[in-house]
Amino acid sequence: MIASPRRAEAVAALVTGAAWRWLQSSPAAGSPSWTRRNYRDREVSLLLGPAVAAGVISGTVIGVPGPRRGAVLAVAGAALVGGYDDRYGDTHARGLGGHLQALAEGRVTTGLVKLAALTATATVSSRQRRRSWFDTAVDTVLIAGSANLVNLFDLRPGRAAKATAVAATVLRRTSRGPASAAAAVAAGASIAALPIDLPEHAMLGDCGAAALGASLGISATLRRSRLGRAAIAAAIVGLTLASERVSFSAVIEGHPLLDAIDRAGRADVARRSAPPAA
Repeated sequence: MIASPRRAEAVAALVTGAAWRWLQSSPAAGSPSWTRRNYRDREVSLLLGPAVAAGVISGTVIGVPGPRRGAVLAVAGAALVGGYDDRYGDTHARGLGGHLQALAEGRVTTGLVKLAALTATATVSSRQRRRSWFDTAVDTVLIAGSANLVNLFDLRPGRAAKATAVAATVLRRTSRGPASAAAAVAAGASIAALPIDLPEHAMLGDCGAAALGASLGISATLRRSRLGRAAIAAAIVGLTLASERVSFSAVIEGHPLLDAIDRAGRADVARRSAPPAA
């Protein structure tokens, strides 16, 4: 099977859209357990997450050659543990520091369970492709770290999907073969999610964000350069640690260009910008 980034992107986008429409007509659409209050306290659906996960998995199976079993395991595992946190997660602890503090106090948070399961799934996936434990460790960081990092951006409508699309474009243009195709999968699913995410019809949630991030991580693991993979892993770790002390929202909103990109297409921005009725 020859890598086909265009096919991978198209399949991921089409399946994401089709899965969203099907889920909208399913019994889950009316279930309170599949809704969440967003940053404006508006009730939005969480079903976009499973739709994106379906798109990413389908695009990976059809468009990404090579070790697809490990790639599908990584994405499906990330989506499942993200969905678990969406459905049953608590908000009493935030960030890695908050979860570790809760553990020190004798409480095991759902977020900590999610991180442990995500790391375990990423390790199993990585071990299938790498003989060296160093390479396995790097790839585990790439997959689990990317899944967690994209989730950290899912605080405003469309932000995580936009960040994924940008990262996927960079990975796609700087890599070839399966790595490029895996990046195209993330791009296709994230672009398909934007028309649903931006108007606040739904949000990615942990399930969708983790699936997109894992797909980016898979793309990075398929790069041939060990140094390049290690550098991306180090950047992911650095950003994750920085998020413990610095608010990504504050950084974005404090930079005119980043703020403009972040606000583009958002329904809440459009409402504020609309002229008053006569």
